[in-house]
Amino acid sequence: MGNRAGRSDFEWVYTDQPHTQRRKEMLAKYPAIKALMRPDPYLKWTVTAMVLAQLLACWLAQGLAWRWLFFWAYAFGGCVNHSLTLAIHDISHNTAFGTGRPSRNRWFAIFANLPVGLPYAASFKKYHVDHHRYLGGDGLDVDVPTYFEGRLFCTPARKLLWLALQPFFYTLRPLCVHPKAMTRMELCNALVQLAADATIYALWGLKPVVYLLASSLLGLGLHPISGHFVAEHYMFLKGHETYSYYGPLNWITFNVGYHMEHHDFPSIPSCNLPLGRSKGHEAHGVPDWRTRR
Repeated sequence: MGNRAGRSDFEWVYTDQPHTQRRKEMLAKYPAIKALMRPDPYLKWTVTAMVLAQLLACWLAQGLAWRWLFFWAYAFGGCVNHSLTLAIHDISHNTAFGTGRPSRNRWFAIFANLPVGLPYAASFKKYHVDHHRYLGGDGLDVDVPTYFEGRLFCTPARKLLWLALQPFFYTLRPLCVHPKAMTRMELCNALVQLAADATIYALWGLKPVVYLLASSLLGLGLHPISGHFVAEHYMFLKGHETYSYYGPLNWITFNVGYHMEHHDFPSIPSCNLPLGRSKGHEAHGVPDWRTRR
């Protein structure tokens, strides 16, 4: 557990990220893909049900012993809150109400943010645009771990700790790598979230608030669903930095595993990504991350 990793630096390339060119080629070959770029009619109802489920869980958490509160925060709340962050990811691409209604999408993302316990949606939108535009770009794509993280978390035990602390690094990294001025929407997000947390505390006490925060921290840390953080852009094959996963976890994560397809076509909602899988693999021959030798 104390052996250091074999690599001592990132893999550096000096070409543009490939998804823009692939998008052009695939649309030229398969113009019918454009028909998939439409809002998800069920997304708003699914998200609303998940938010209400967490509010019910908050009410039930009032009478739980602390050990059971943290157990259910990991086993149930962690799954729901992690899934909600992925719904926010989907909504950031205007898939709830369409590209013609960006304001509705922004406010609905703030609504989806409520069970997370901390303001997240507006800041995620601001930085996620750069992740698609400058995929892997040094100092631009804040999803890429910093040089400090790579040097410090270089043994199996430290990497395990890094995975457990993923929510903190994901939150703090943008402030260090590519800080941006706070937007009006971020301020609204913070005020709405603070009001929601204060209301839950006033109605039901401290335990429900702790339950929501623990659900987010545990669900986004060392949790089975969090495997996608590593699988999406870990360079398993030289020359390929985006991968897809087609297993059952997609059922509860808004198809986040279809990540190659998502980067090729960010405007396609998660519910339609499986429809583009066969065409994408026929065109590019990129394997499922589970099938590598």
